[in-house]
Amino acid sequence: MSRRSVLRGIGGASLSLPWLESVNAQSSAEQSPLRMVHYYVPIGVVRRGFFPGESDHVIPAGNLGNVMQSLGKQDPKFSDRPLDVLTPTMQPLESIKDKVSLITGMDRTFQAGTDVHAQCASCYLSSAKPYEVQGTAWPLDRTLDHLVADVIGKQTPFRTLEFSCNSHKDNKESIYFDNISWYGTGHLAPSIRDPRKMYRRLFSANENEAFRDITSLVLEDARSLNRELGYSDRQKFAEYFDSMRAIENQINRLEALRSSLAKVDFQEPTESHLPRGEYIRLMGDLMVVALQSGLTNVATFMVGPERWDTPYLFESLFDKPRSHHQMSHNQTKMIEDLLRVDLFHMEQFAYIAEKLDRITSENGKSLLDNTLLTYGSGLGDGSTHQYNDLPIVIAGGGGRIRTGRHLNMPEGTPLANLWLTQSQLCGCDTPQFADSSGPITSLLNG
Repeated sequence: MSRRSVLRGIGGASLSLPWLESVNAQSSAEQSPLRMVHYYVPIGVVRRGFFPGESDHVIPAGNLGNVMQSLGKQDPKFSDRPLDVLTPTMQPLESIKDKVSLITGMDRTFQAGTDVHAQCASCYLSSAKPYEVQGTAWPLDRTLDHLVADVIGKQTPFRTLEFSCNSHKDNKESIYFDNISWYGTGHLAPSIRDPRKMYRRLFSANENEAFRDITSLVLEDARSLNRELGYSDRQKFAEYFDSMRAIENQINRLEALRSSLAKVDFQEPTESHLPRGEYIRLMGDLMVVALQSGLTNVATFMVGPERWDTPYLFESLFDKPRSHHQMSHNQTKMIEDLLRVDLFHMEQFAYIAEKLDRITSENGKSLLDNTLLTYGSGLGDGSTHQYNDLPIVIAGGGGRIRTGRHLNMPEGTPLANLWLTQSQLCGCDTPQFADSSGPITSLLNG
């Protein structure tokens, strides 16, 4: 049985298994494929909270209560140092600090002719040379996730999976503001935004039986298999099914909440009042299960759209829905609120990273160790709309990349250098990617 073996219940329901040593034909010592996930944050960050050395005064650390931190000045000419003290926005990564690298100094080139936000998301994983792609106002070409999937996605049921946490349906902006994954110029890889739809895509169920929990449908087969497993695998198996049940319960809870909210007369759309953190973490849980069970090795995860003024309920931060984009254009007056939003997005990233780190993969390492999990944004600063010095964090990749470091690239280093490095780590025979000038050798181990 392979790691992607499925249990099938009545009604056409199926559920993929995680890697289990007792039933897996592969040797646990076999080299594990390096997965790749990109977690995209819109509208940049507040620099003084994210970047070391950007502020010399005390900054409130939002959800961390009364924690305050003073950031000292930093030599801008350094290139490599330990990631010892985390900035306020990066504080949620403290527990996995040794598995994280901060990369600063990465730049993108803006192609004149469109709104500044239009290229932030759509061109983030493409980074094509300006004016090289004909017939488009965007320097947009086939994105990194699909190029890498040509190598590490051939044997998985889904070559790539595209997650989006934009639940709004008001179509405020064009598709270029709201998607980071593209098959090629003008050819969007559509993302899934509804947790129930993603659940059904991952774990197929006959529509006539859709009202029944998939985990319930396959429990009988599961119990039969469970008797054949060793102690360690039984523990993994139980944890996996508990996780699946928790996902189902959370989907049901959010759907019930959405139905209740639809009966209330709000000034904003109903979706604005859904708990933001719960929604993002639920989509994150679905992505983790897809990686754990071998349904895919490549995923993109978009936290929100660019320049979309429709508000969200950041439930742990504010008492009513707020627009991230509008706050970014009033940074002077709303600096503390924006810092809290940045911290909130990093907390969701840390939630996914920590969950991956608790799962043992087929080579005995954690699933995080076998994944390049990248946090990033298409803007370096949401207020000034700068395309240089982007906020980039990489978690995982243990043994293949250097972690626990802060790498500061020379001025003018293309973001495509990082994408070239990641594609080569994933096995792509790629001498150049977009406008890259070479791989980032200081990131590599050995």
